[in-house]
Order: sequence, then structure tokens, then C-alpha cells
Amino acid sequence: MQAKDIAQLIEQQLPGAKATVQGDDGIHFEAVVISPDFAGKSLLQQHRLVYTALGGCMEREEIHALSLKTYTPDAWRQSHS
Repeated sequence: MQAKDIAQLIEQQLPGAKATVQGDDGIHFEAVVISPDFAGKSLLQQHRLVYTALGGCMEREEIHALSLKTYTPDAWRQSHS
């Protein structure tokens, strides 16, 4: 699986989300996901939304490891202004 495929899958399953995914070896990835769906949710709930968006990719080990950073749009703007 390619990083761009993971980003696309996340963005398809979480409408309005913006995902940036990096990973060179095809099984270990780092993702930054910005989504309005994260508002009012705990970090664990946010990560679960992303894992749900990825469906069985983690279970089938198409993605062996995924480091996640999740933000609401407001939190992203505040942390990167």
C-alpha cells in the first residue's frame, strides 16, 4: 500500500478531512489528519475514526504501523500559526 492510497482512503471515508501520509517502506506510515469530525472527541475517539476509515487494512497488515496525529481545523490553525 502506498502513502497516497492511505490518504485518499481516509479522505473518502471522512468527508471534509485532509490527510497527509508519509512512509517509504510500504508498511510503516505517519499520518496527519485534520477533520471537523474530530470536534468534541477525545484523542482515542479521533484515532478510532481514522482506523475505522482504513477498514481492514490494519488487520490484513497492509499497514503494519501507523503513527497518527489528529487535529480539528481550529486546533490545526492554532498550532501552525
